[in-house]
Amino acid sequence: MASLVALASAALYGAADFVGGIASRQAATIAVVAVSQTAGLVLLTILLLWLPAAMPTTVDLGWGATAGIAGGVGVAWLYRALAVGTMALVAPVTAVCAVTIPVAAECLSGRWPRPTAVAGIALALVSIALISQTPGRSDDSGPVVRRRSGAPAGLWLALLSGVAIGIFYLALARTGRDAGLWPLVAARSASALFFCAAAIARGEARRVPVRVVEWSVAGGAMDMAANALYLVATRLGPLSEVVTLASLYPASTVILAKTVLGERLSRLQGVGIVCALAAVLMIVGG
Repeated sequence: MASLVALASAALYGAADFVGGIASRQAATIAVVAVSQTAGLVLLTILLLWLPAAMPTTVDLGWGATAGIAGGVGVAWLYRALAVGTMALVAPVTAVCAVTIPVAAECLSGRWPRPTAVAGIALALVSIALISQTPGRSDDSGPVVRRRSGAPAGLWLALLSGVAIGIFYLALARTGRDAGLWPLVAARSASALFFCAAAIARGEARRVPVRVVEWSVAGGAMDMAANALYLVATRLGPLSEVVTLASLYPASTVILAKTVLGERLSRLQGVGIVCALAAVLMIVGG
């Protein structure tokens, strides 16, 4: 059950990132994140009305707030990287960094997953690396054009984003079972307040087109749903496996980028998606 919930979380994460990247290409990233985080908070508040009562502790809310700031900053960096770079490259690089931190933390604590799951996790990382192999650009009048020097656009932002999102994964997983979804309330409240204040201070709050607001709200809703599913999955299964499955979201981002934006999908990326599916089976089986 934990594996299925984590996979659903991954699909929503990938779709939310794609939508957020599209919105960030048309407006300031801080404003886009402020709208998406606020939309997610509203959705979560409505959802809580239909859920059983929970008893979060101060520690749970503290971990939630920590996760919110780290995750919000990570999302902002990610949206900006998706806006300036190639989505098929940015999303997998972020995932590699994000999955490393919580998995390493669990291994250091002495809780190693089963051998089959370990192999699946390793294959998942390989699949993410393969998905990152973006083909060179070309036009109708000339041969393929490749970057000869320097890092691909958005690469460093993707790395920073992955570290921040990894901290989000780790902090949110430290909350207790009895806390319900309240750690997410603390997380989204902290991030929404932070980015709304930043957008107002920078004068970006009034310069967001209606179409971008719609994209941002959709992205925030999907991201919140993904967060909720991830939190449930961490309560049902080992953190290392849940985080790895949730970090397979680049596959859906790549597919959406190819389908909607027409981004090229190389043979290596196709192999990477197949490896990702195989890794899912191995982790579930382990």
